[in-house]
Amino acid sequence: MADPILKWVGGKRQLLSDIRSHFPIEYDQYHEPFIGGGAVFFELEPASGSINDLNRRLINFYKTIRDYPERLIEENEIHTYEEEYYYEARDRFNELHTLEERTVNQEIEEASLMLYLNRTGYNGLYRENQSGEFNVPFGEHSNPDYIRERQIRAASAILEDIGISNTDFSYIIDRATSNDLVYFDPPYEPVSKTADFTQYQSEGFDKSDQERLRDIGAQLNDAGIHVVISNSPPVWELYKDLPDFSVNYVDAARMINSDADSRGDVAEVIITNVPTKQQQQQNLQDYV
Repeated sequence: MADPILKWVGGKRQLLSDIRSHFPIEYDQYHEPFIGGGAVFFELEPASGSINDLNRRLINFYKTIRDYPERLIEENEIHTYEEEYYYEARDRFNELHTLEERTVNQEIEEASLMLYLNRTGYNGLYRENQSGEFNVPFGEHSNPDYIRERQIRAASAILEDIGISNTDFSYIIDRATSNDLVYFDPPYEPVSKTADFTQYQSEGFDKSDQERLRDIGAQLNDAGIHVVISNSPPVWELYKDLPDFSVNYVDAARMINSDADSRGDVAEVIITNVPTKQQQQQNLQDYV
């Protein structure tokens, strides 16, 4: 098992066993259309498949790890953990984002800056303003690791035969084939089990997106593809008329939050078309 390299809001490290227990015992390729911090992906270490995200910087980061790990490590070593340097690095990171075309060297530089800012910024947050500028302030850390040599090399080996894309999650319709596994972890705000879906709205991923995700899940199901979805409890209402899908409620500890008082256990759901008898939870002793 490799370690995730970035800290990421909504990461699934606290839910790995719950999520994996709903995966099928056997499947072919693995796909994750909302890769984020990649906790589940790096836990599985799939031999083939695809990852995707709409965040261009994040996808450049994973492509750089896959294609230029040693150059990335070398670039990471030039950084300094100082507040003045942090803000200079943040300005450069935002400058690179404005370029429509970048050289390989600039893409490696951006990936390195992303890791540095992620490991030294306030509370491990990744946040952009409406103009797309990364605006997280400097954070106080004890000896932050922003080189991450071992983790980068391990991740590069895992990503070697993985397709990496920066597009809408609907790409998966043409990418996945029968007996593949698709794990969806879309943007959402975990809320109580009794919340009303008509009042539920996740920033950047609204009701129409959730409905598209449901429809794509149904299409994948019809094609014989395994589907597992992490989501917020109210979203289950969208799946209640799909007989092949079931739901399970879990609690997840959210450790990255700008408000310390808001951290704690929150309800989430795992939605899947994998029949119970085919799920890994039936063979937990094999995954301890």
